[in-house]
Amino acid sequence: MALYEHVIITRPDISPAQVESFIEETSAFLTKQGAKVGRTEYWGLRNLAYPINKVRKGHYSLLNIDGPAPAVHELERRHRISDDVMRYMTVKVDVLEDEPSAVLSRKDRGDRKPRDGDRDDRGGRGDRGDRGDRGDRGDRGDRGDRSSRDRDRD
Repeated sequence: MALYEHVIITRPDISPAQVESFIEETSAFLTKQGAKVGRTEYWGLRNLAYPINKVRKGHYSLLNIDGPAPAVHELERRHRISDDVMRYMTVKVDVLEDEPSAVLSRKDRGDRKPRDGDRDDRGGRGDRGDRGDRGDRGDRGDRGDRSSRDRDRD
């Protein structure tokens, strides 16, 4: 049997609990078709790269599937019919990963320690310190209502 990663984007107006039940139904359908669903991940409500039917967000989910191609084709047919599915993508892979996907591991990065020279070390926007402080510009002279270009033409 072949190995697949299947990502589903569902509508944002359904609840995360409904998304979980949709994924469970999908897993049960694949099991009935002779496939094994290894790991499922719910990535949450995320912004889309571009609007789809004037919708800017969607619930992302990932399924790792080990099963026959006809089962995956039937799953994709069901996704095309479903009103809850906005987009889906199935990719055939050589090996299914057991560790969390890159999307979930990126969420955990918020707990990291600040590095030396990180942006947090800089002052606020108005705080220039000794870097490029212009100081007083002094008097600019008579500016009048004519520009310097007009004065040069006279």
